[in-house]
Amino acid sequence: MLTADVAFEGWTTQSWRRFLEMWQGDREAGPKGGLVLVHDGARVEKMIHTRSGRLVPGLPFSGDLAALASEHGASWALATHRGGLDELMERFGARLRREDNLTAQVLLLLSIVRELINEGAILLWPKPLSGVPLPTAPMVARTTDLLCADGHALGIGLFDEGKLHTLAVLRRRGAGFDLVGGPEPLYAHMGLLSGDWRRDYRFVAEAIEQTYAPLSLGCFAELGVFRELLRDPTPGAWSRAVAVRDVVLSPVPIAIGVALGVDGARVAADSVQRAFARFDTFGLVAPVLEMARKLIEPGPGEEKVTKSLGFNPLVVLRSLLARAD
Repeated sequence: MLTADVAFEGWTTQSWRRFLEMWQGDREAGPKGGLVLVHDGARVEKMIHTRSGRLVPGLPFSGDLAALASEHGASWALATHRGGLDELMERFGARLRREDNLTAQVLLLLSIVRELINEGAILLWPKPLSGVPLPTAPMVARTTDLLCADGHALGIGLFDEGKLHTLAVLRRRGAGFDLVGGPEPLYAHMGLLSGDWRRDYRFVAEAIEQTYAPLSLGCFAELGVFRELLRDPTPGAWSRAVAVRDVVLSPVPIAIGVALGVDGARVAADSVQRAFARFDTFGLVAPVLEMARKLIEPGPGEEKVTKSLGFNPLVVLRSLLARAD
């Protein structure tokens, strides 16, 4: 997705650190880091924690990665048998073509990893995208076209206590993104902010367009709300946040707007149906609510988006951002 000459501009050490930290959720909650190990089928031969470093091997290997991760305070775990990584690279080299670009190479590598997971050569816990089909290169290109037009940008800005905490911009040129922009150049264009981020996001969006490129999608929220949403796998969490303006999307591509609208309508219908079920003694209301719920099943708009992408973007978003408690 990134061009060969991609540039990183507008970052300081502090702003880059803040950008990375915003994806980590609550720093005090839950296990951190991952566990990577190599086994011979019976015992662990090598084991590394991504935060703590190398761990003492020799433990019996039962295949229960959840228990191992819990024991060592990790949020995820990956295990492979001896020679598994060699098998991965051999398959990758055999299938790689000279004309494959970076996107095609990454997708090929992911497809081989999934093959080895299905074969049991690689074990992974948890499996956040186990039910999501792996995209193809044309599918990635269509998704990029739907989300961001050529010459435009994707932007995300987070506020903390009325101030702009961090911001990142991806600018598209041709088939990929040629710039990853930070917040530093924007301050000269924003002026003084009011302290109300629901008003100030407009000035941030204007500054992005003046500095980098016109926005195809802008996402703005408070830092704490964004971190909570990253850890919330509940269906409808993002659409609910958008509906009550805990998250502001401006502008919104049609694909995202349709998916959010339908997802929010389903959640509302299910909530109403559960509420009325307590009082509908004679079963008169339930059929009506069921008919209403069917009216908001995936319609032509969402089916068009899903068919074009090959997947429902909200399903992938919820799976990808879900965090183990």
